[in-house]
Amino acid sequence: MILHHEEIETLAQFDAAVASGSLARAVVQALDLTHRGSELASVRVDGALFLGCRLTDDSLVDVQARGGLVFPRIPDVPIDPYRSRLYSPINLFDTPGDYAASLDARAYAWTRVAGTNPSLAHTLASSLHDHAITEALDDYLSTVPPTQVVGVMGGHALKRGSEGYEATAALGLALSGEGMLVASGGGPGAMEAANLGARMAPHGTEALAEALAMLAAVPSFTPSIDAWVDAAFEVRDRFSGGADTLGIPTWFYGHEPPNVFANRIAKYCSNALREDVLLQRCKGGLVYLPGAAGTVQEVFQAVTGNYYAGDPSSLTPMVLVGVEQWTRNLPAWPLLESLAHGRAMAGVVTLVDTVEEAGQWLAERWA
Repeated sequence: MILHHEEIETLAQFDAAVASGSLARAVVQALDLTHRGSELASVRVDGALFLGCRLTDDSLVDVQARGGLVFPRIPDVPIDPYRSRLYSPINLFDTPGDYAASLDARAYAWTRVAGTNPSLAHTLASSLHDHAITEALDDYLSTVPPTQVVGVMGGHALKRGSEGYEATAALGLALSGEGMLVASGGGPGAMEAANLGARMAPHGTEALAEALAMLAAVPSFTPSIDAWVDAAFEVRDRFSGGADTLGIPTWFYGHEPPNVFANRIAKYCSNALREDVLLQRCKGGLVYLPGAAGTVQEVFQAVTGNYYAGDPSSLTPMVLVGVEQWTRNLPAWPLLESLAHGRAMAGVVTLVDTVEEAGQWLAERWA
């Protein structure tokens, strides 16, 4: 069995590997090698994987003849199935002032056209893309201790300028200020507020208040996504830099645009995979703000992992915010209490009434 070892994602890495004399069993991903034909011809390529690379016709024939495996680019697909990096807001909103023409909108339209009977090319491209995004996400998170990643879950309908939006932003700022990497589902509403607050942590509370006031002029992504996005980019321009913050959205909910305050974006075609990836990476804790079906799904998907956890160290703290929400409107809490009774997970799930209490509860667990 051939075991692939070295991952090559930049031309500098490619040139270094060529200088070493061999690309054998390497994985070369999404590089334009049309001007590296002589270099390719000079090294071993047996067992190497070339994923979505651009090669001249001569190099393609030569690489395959010498044992290299070439996975070609897939035509008529707006997303790169072999992408080696997470998205940035600029990548997804690549047509300023014209969201309908952006990569994000084109990708959503592509996923919708497939409908319930997608072609083999479509399912292959989607699966390869999501695999590549997971690899890129894990490469990034390899630099962050798992217990320092905190997820903030909540609905997309929370409006800018509302008390709940501002409280969630304050929570994001506080978590980031404690050295946590704040992750969200990457969309608008509560998700945007959490990413905004986390990003603004180095700027401080007064700057966050100014940012919130700027955003309140465009409370929702409806009726105009362009106006909503433009207001957010104005805040980014006003307060450049900031802390890292992570968004993990999906084109399954493509009618909800991703927020631009997550500077690292792992966007997926598959919502099922996205949910699993998001919840599994947030070992520092999960905060559940009021939401609807998507948030409820995230609650019980995480509860399943806690319920069956064999090792107490693998338990993930979970805090539900809003007594009325989780006991009357969507009474998930009584069921969680029943599931937790007599099990180790009883010590890592709680219900509080305010965002501030949620932050305090998590902080006590980290102390």
